[in-house]
Amino acid sequence: MQIKPMIRNNICLNSHPKGCAKMVQNQIEYVRQHMAGLSNTKGAPKLALVIGCSTGYGLASRIGAAFGYGAATVGISFEKAGSSTKPGTPGWYDNLAFDTEAAKAGLISKTLDGDAFSNEMKDQAIAAIREVAAKADIPAQVDLVIYSLASPVRTDPRDGVMYRSVIKPIGQAYSGKTMDMLTGKISIASAEPATEEEIAHTVKVMGGEDWELWIDALQSAGVLAPQVRTLAYTYIGPELSWPIYKNGTIGKAKEHLEKTSHLLHERLSKTGGAAWVSVNKALVTRASAVIPIIPLYISALFKVMKEKGLHEGCIEQLVRLYKDRLYTAEAALNPNKVPTDDAQRIRIDDWEMRDDVQRETKARMEAITEENLFTLADVEGFKHDFLEAHGFDVAGVDYEADVDPSTI
Repeated sequence: MQIKPMIRNNICLNSHPKGCAKMVQNQIEYVRQHMAGLSNTKGAPKLALVIGCSTGYGLASRIGAAFGYGAATVGISFEKAGSSTKPGTPGWYDNLAFDTEAAKAGLISKTLDGDAFSNEMKDQAIAAIREVAAKADIPAQVDLVIYSLASPVRTDPRDGVMYRSVIKPIGQAYSGKTMDMLTGKISIASAEPATEEEIAHTVKVMGGEDWELWIDALQSAGVLAPQVRTLAYTYIGPELSWPIYKNGTIGKAKEHLEKTSHLLHERLSKTGGAAWVSVNKALVTRASAVIPIIPLYISALFKVMKEKGLHEGCIEQLVRLYKDRLYTAEAALNPNKVPTDDAQRIRIDDWEMRDDVQRETKARMEAITEENLFTLADVEGFKHDFLEAHGFDVAGVDYEADVDPSTI
């Protein structure tokens, strides 16, 4: 069958298997080019667990650990498989492509599909860690744990209650410009303030509670290396986005995530381990495409950063995180040498937040109209990244050819 993108209200409803596979291959090739010779780095990861491994920063983290440092990897995500008549989720194809390329390269990997919030998945992951370690002939202890879940709902494994997150402001309603990436039409999107219950539920889903439960489970099972490093990802962004992001429900969840990182760091540092949140750059994701003001901001930002030669995607960000922050020659042997800000956060949003970048981006956003949108902002770049995340608009893929959606 031929598969064409189905987009409704900035949400893509399908994916392309060959495009997803090619996108993963492109990221692997980038890592091979920019992390060549790092597999012998003393202190680099040997066995990595990536919780939320299938797309975005999670996928890039796994690719960097495996193809940059030669690490064995266990990945976890919740996907819908493709069938002979219907495409699966993009992450399902991404995982297939990763495991296929890892096997070709002689790298040991295992991908688990299911609810990462559940106790059952934690048990499966512990078993997988032991299995992968045995195949790789290394100790069954993960020395890198990436927590990169992006789920809208979570069932607490301790009481069985399901919680649902919302993207809303706190205290007062919010209205901001947004754009349709297909037509360039600019409209005003509004969001009513969250209730106290909605705030609490969002923290339960997107905060650090489950991250801590994972570390507890791994430690109790004896599969956590004494010098383990664990990271979760966050975003701060410019002040213009704060009413809907940093000061909204997502921001409250991210505050909890940061507090969790400090608790974990204090605990793990006693044996030489460490925990951080990494503040990453704004990128196009399925979530960011529907948050008021964010699509317009990202489009203007991309235009400015590309003009300045500073633009990065997920894989470029993660290569810089590994090479210039987490595993420099000094930091690989001593986590205290990992560069952080005053709040102990790793910052790879530094190029985005440069004064000149933010000043120009803000000026463009203030000047943007539907008539000059495609001149002042990189709408096509936003659209490309959005489509690419679903396996579309990837160079070298024949989208007129018939494909079998049950495989890559």
